[in-house]
Amino acid sequence: MAMSAATSQSFLLNNNRTTHHTLKSTTHLTTYPTTTYKSMSITCSAATTTTTPTTPLTPTTSDRVFNFAAGPATLPENVLLKAQSDLVNWRGSGMSVMEMSHRGKEFLSIIQKAESDLKTLLNIPENYHVLFLQGGATTQFAAIPLNICSPNDTVDYIVTGSWSDKAYKEAVKYCKPNVIWSGKSEKYTKIPGFDGLQQSQDAKYLHICANETIHGVEFKDYPTPINEKTILVADMSSNFCSKPVDVSKFGIIYAGAQKNVGPSGVTIVIIRKDLIGNAQESTPVMLDYKIHAENNSLYNTPPCYGIYMCGLVFEDLLEQGGLGEVEKKNKKKAEILYDAIDSSNGFYRCPVEKSVRSLMNVPFTLAKPELEGEFVKIAAGEQMVQLKGHRSVGGMRASIYNAMPFAGVEKLVAFMKDFQAKHA
Repeated sequence: MAMSAATSQSFLLNNNRTTHHTLKSTTHLTTYPTTTYKSMSITCSAATTTTTPTTPLTPTTSDRVFNFAAGPATLPENVLLKAQSDLVNWRGSGMSVMEMSHRGKEFLSIIQKAESDLKTLLNIPENYHVLFLQGGATTQFAAIPLNICSPNDTVDYIVTGSWSDKAYKEAVKYCKPNVIWSGKSEKYTKIPGFDGLQQSQDAKYLHICANETIHGVEFKDYPTPINEKTILVADMSSNFCSKPVDVSKFGIIYAGAQKNVGPSGVTIVIIRKDLIGNAQESTPVMLDYKIHAENNSLYNTPPCYGIYMCGLVFEDLLEQGGLGEVEKKNKKKAEILYDAIDSSNGFYRCPVEKSVRSLMNVPFTLAKPELEGEFVKIAAGEQMVQLKGHRSVGGMRASIYNAMPFAGVEKLVAFMKDFQAKHA
């Protein structure tokens, strides 16, 4: 839009209300919502454009919804504010993290500290590599058999939900996987006892999904491979860094970051060093753990900003007292929500066996399914969003990851009780 030398426009941005503006033209009329923040005056002329800087936006909790999404999921507000304060100029570098060379000293300090803090959080032994990769946990479904097996090797899978099932189906392309237990016939509401598992004597690895995001079942303990040469592999995407884990029990732990520790785009792999360097010849270079380990996760341009965000979350978790303290908070949040479901006299129902209910993802249904749409809609109006269950199972699902505050769970429980009182 052309402006004369005399044209001056002021954009009023106010952070405590949402206004609707109407844009007119000769051909159409468009009305659109604009969430506004602080005042900013911009004067335009043919020769110059001057901008009056604004102070950083510092929203309060009341400005944000309680986001129960399964992922990408809610992040700690203090982490977001820290990232905001560093967005344009990281620690006086004159650059945003998004603009840095991934091989420059600034970003090297970021990724090295993130790795160090994660090692501290999980007490990762020295004989393990930490890799910051891309492609999501789904890419690891292929990378693991390609790096650990030959095409004719046997591996075992325990299938407790959609994600472990997808991992098994991908492995079929690269080795000889066996499903030694599946919960499909019982709609993925259980986890098997380990004593009765018919493990393969010569399996290269035993694969589990530690927490099934869709179905809400979580391993409270982990199986031990019967062959000491068989390694335990775990997809921990949706409960990664939600509680302490004995890393030494596993050959490989992998996780997408977008549940508990950062934005989407970062995949974290923790792998025992002796397992690196045996990839099948056909393994793409970007799936070869040896390449990434030798280059300290910097073989190609990594998801720099996402790794920076993960690093801020790791700092926050350490400041909370570590994963033992984080687990206590997560148990309390889950207890409040499950108690509300179980004490509803059947109005709400959780299908998962109580002993393996997830602390992270709580699926539930209503005795009257026709009310589920109304439940989700009214909850959204009360600033509680993303409560609709996964399309494959229906119902509702509340994901209550590390960053979900007690206030969010308490508000949801109060809403559930009020909704029941009106519709019971």
